[in-house]
Amino acid sequence: MLRDLFWLPAKSDWSDAFSAARKLPAPGAAAKLRELANFNIDFLQTVQIDRALTKIADAARAEANASKPIRLAMLGSSTLGHLAPAIRVAAYRRGLWVEIFEGDYGLYRMELGEAANPESSLKKFAPDVLLLALDAQQATRGAADDAIREMEACWDAAKRNLNCVVIQQTVLQTLPPLLGNNEHQLADSPFTIVARINELLRPAADRAGVLLLALDVFAQQEGVRTWHDTALWHRSKQEVHPRVSHLYGEHVARLLAAIRGRSAKALVLDLDNTLWGGVIGDDGLEGIVLGQGNAVGESFVAFQKYAKALTTRGIVLAVCSKNDEVNALSPFAEHPEMVLRRPDIAAFVANWQDKATNIRAIADQLNLGLDALVFVDDNPFERALVRQELPMVAVPELPEDPADYVATLAAAGYFEATGVTEDDRKRSEQYQANAAREAAKTTATDLPAYLRSLEMKLIWRNFDRVGLTRIVQLINKTNQFNLTTRRYTDADVLAKMEQEANSRALTLQLRLTDRFGDNGIISLLIGELDAEATLWMDTWLMSCRVLGRQVEEATLNLLAAEARAIGAKAIGGIYLPTKKNGMVREHYDRLGFEKTEESADGSSRWRLALAGFAPHPVLMETIEGEQANDGATRPGADLLATH
Repeated sequence: MLRDLFWLPAKSDWSDAFSAARKLPAPGAAAKLRELANFNIDFLQTVQIDRALTKIADAARAEANASKPIRLAMLGSSTLGHLAPAIRVAAYRRGLWVEIFEGDYGLYRMELGEAANPESSLKKFAPDVLLLALDAQQATRGAADDAIREMEACWDAAKRNLNCVVIQQTVLQTLPPLLGNNEHQLADSPFTIVARINELLRPAADRAGVLLLALDVFAQQEGVRTWHDTALWHRSKQEVHPRVSHLYGEHVARLLAAIRGRSAKALVLDLDNTLWGGVIGDDGLEGIVLGQGNAVGESFVAFQKYAKALTTRGIVLAVCSKNDEVNALSPFAEHPEMVLRRPDIAAFVANWQDKATNIRAIADQLNLGLDALVFVDDNPFERALVRQELPMVAVPELPEDPADYVATLAAAGYFEATGVTEDDRKRSEQYQANAAREAAKTTATDLPAYLRSLEMKLIWRNFDRVGLTRIVQLINKTNQFNLTTRRYTDADVLAKMEQEANSRALTLQLRLTDRFGDNGIISLLIGELDAEATLWMDTWLMSCRVLGRQVEEATLNLLAAEARAIGAKAIGGIYLPTKKNGMVREHYDRLGFEKTEESADGSSRWRLALAGFAPHPVLMETIEGEQANDGATRPGADLLATH
């Protein structure tokens, strides 16, 4: 049975609210339609929203802050047009605006080949992302290896001719078996070939840097007959049934959000009746329901295990509870069935203030935007309050039975990712170390003493293929301390590295360590050298976790040294304002740059002459990554950080 978007709240008067929204002036209608998209709507309601948005496209684009919309090309061997509205609405639900190119039916090979021609319609569209969807009938015309080779050829053409991110849809298992339970023994049956294609597809996509839309997995969960209707296929070649188009669009939008760095980064947890059954303040440690051999208690244990597992792939955990802090902490320290322990929680807030206020405080403590948070609470009142006061925070609709908590949170897809890096795996440790730094800060007599006590090392290296995944991830998800917020694909970054090899560009990746641990990669810089020997900073971004530690000044010292090494006479700064990067508006001014240009939209250009530049005094050591173990320095070290 199709459960639609069951993790979103229902709205009984949705139709009336939609009719009212359409009568509003365009800006108000755009905001209201986005609100209505965040309810549990079906495919017909999804189409209604899409049609309404099309009529007020400019206002909707502004509501999504889409100065640069995502340009998605859809190519495939089946009919895909009916899926476009659902993708647009699911993206809009996330504050993204998507423009879609729909390829002609079955002509995906030709269109990818013709994209080498600047005059082709696909080339002119210039997609950021290409979605390639091959149906089972097409994929099984030969052996499984043949299908994989064809997909690989398409991926290569897309990257070569379009320089875009590629999403490959797995093959939906719509073909009937010929043998039955032991179908695998019949290697040439279409059913077996589809299974083999999907088996081979996953490692092939990983090798090629291609993302997957796992349609085969979704169909297993809901049932292939829900996703596919043979009669509809014969009539209109629609492999995916319109009734699940809103689910299809939801999964595509999750990938687009992950590509743009818009997936959630932290899970904020209530305690009573969320992590355990009962109320710790009333029932006491012995009275709460957790584990203890009963179904309800084991359900809470399973949910805690899922939350802890999320930390292993980079999701940060926080607690937001109406409780006395001593009571709230006691199960973490003393209950034998607790899976989560206090060190697993990066921010722990337990008091009697309203939860919206406390969630704001948690976001500040974690240096994350509110739209990076997911809040889980069993209480409908608290969920409604947070949705009303903080609409940018994701709040799944928890079921009454805690046995379904894990399935609901997993199905909601808030934490969709395009991959996992080593820094992701260490993120929970990094936040714990950050808490230790803050504790040390309170014991220091002054800021210099505190910074000196950290024993910081800024370890740098140029961009490389080893760090490529993490570099692209940071470029696409960093919003606040990001001077230009330009987004790049793997191919874009590799192109910058090639420019650097020819001394026409400079790339830097910076890692910060201290006595509490490794902060991971905390800053990326890309500069391009122009004909007048000015190194223009195309990208300068930094993690907000390391603000206030003189990292900006140390980075400029390094940048100046490396810029001189490639012949630059000046550094040029560019600031492009967004809704989120106002904190760096005066970044270049604070570092001593001279403003040379300012536009009406708030963007600005800056210049720093290297001839008269004196390094900023900072309390950290700066060393090149390959030489970090022996402490050796390199030419130009006179411009680097000093103690």
